[in-house]
Amino acid sequence: MAETPLSEWKTPLFGCCQDVNTCCYGFWCCSCLACTVSRRFKQSFCLPICDILSPAIFTPMGIPIFAPPAALTLRASIRNRYGIKGTAINDIVTSCFCVWCSWCQMDRELKERNRAPAVINTRPKTVVNVQVNPVMKVDENPESQHDSFGAPYVNPDPAPPPNSF
Repeated sequence: MAETPLSEWKTPLFGCCQDVNTCCYGFWCCSCLACTVSRRFKQSFCLPICDILSPAIFTPMGIPIFAPPAALTLRASIRNRYGIKGTAINDIVTSCFCVWCSWCQMDRELKERNRAPAVINTRPKTVVNVQVNPVMKVDENPESQHDSFGAPYVNPDPAPPPNSF
């Protein structure tokens, strides 16, 4: 079985100019962007709360936490799912020292990968030829009515005249 070649990230780590909306979202509310990325990757949107709470929980127990666990695991998962080049060391360094840029890059990647393909319909449009129904002229005078061959029309079952009051 042949392995598929690994690809690069769709945008560079510091590629904020390629999606300014995501960059502003990450700058002004990085935790909200992290929740959005987590949900977009089909994970619990509360997963990034681990990044906020883990230092507060583990430091009093004497366990130093340097890498944000949610950012690190989501980055590695995105890299593995889409076959993106990189190493665990790169993920750790990126998640520790540039967490905002990391979340922005992951969001741009998921937007690009999950974009709906454009569908172009190349079939010609269906043309419907609508012909006008023939108009039948009804004359009040029964002697002047004729069929399609020009013969006088005779009603085989004439209706009786309306009764007067």
